[in-house]
Amino acid sequence: MSGKDKLRKFRENETFPCLVQPATEEVLGRDYRLKGRWGEEFFHNSNPIVMELGCGKGEYTVGLAQKNPQVNYIGMDIKGARLWKGAKYVTEHSLPNAGFVRTRIEFIDSVFAPGEISEIWITFADPQINKERRRLTSPLFLERYRKIMPPGGIVHLKTDSEYLYSYTKALVAHNGLPVVADIGDLYSHGEPDGELSIKTFYESHYLRLGVPINYLAFRLEGGVPLCSPPDWDGSDAAARHVRIKF
Repeated sequence: MSGKDKLRKFRENETFPCLVQPATEEVLGRDYRLKGRWGEEFFHNSNPIVMELGCGKGEYTVGLAQKNPQVNYIGMDIKGARLWKGAKYVTEHSLPNAGFVRTRIEFIDSVFAPGEISEIWITFADPQINKERRRLTSPLFLERYRKIMPPGGIVHLKTDSEYLYSYTKALVAHNGLPVVADIGDLYSHGEPDGELSIKTFYESHYLRLGVPINYLAFRLEGGVPLCSPPDWDGSDAAARHVRIKF
């Protein structure tokens, strides 16, 4: 993508009412103006709010919103050029229950209030093999999600990374978090339905290349601080991990 094309998308992003772009000084160490008010002031209803983290172009956020009109969905990503596609689609199709936030996930509890987010989707995130603290299912991030979800809120992980899937399963087991669903090699069981049937551009590529897609859903209960699985050895999964670029 050329620099001019990015600048054009950044300018157009400013015109999309469905896209919120807090400045760093609005979320760093302080509460954002919509915190605790997303239902009332952004969606103008009291329906549950579900998030997709690292949403990229917003394909999954849009797909979820289309399937579940009585639920509000917010996709979060830091890349404005990616968010442009989802925000443009939502605006042009007048999709009332989908929105986007451009900010770092580290600021999530400055943007949302306790209990404001009912569920979280993590779709095809970077497994961060060498940096556990940056994994979106690490104890550090899960503790952030705890701050904005009710006890027992569901976290959905859909991933092409065996490493991230294996790591998250071990962490969930070690911390005694209730498993809602665990489906390895999702498409080997037939074509999934419902929310799992949504395919992003990248997921379609992975499937054509024969890369297994794995799904794990678990409840993020309150209680003692979460910790990393001490006996988990991800060396085999790391050795098999292949970063595919498109």
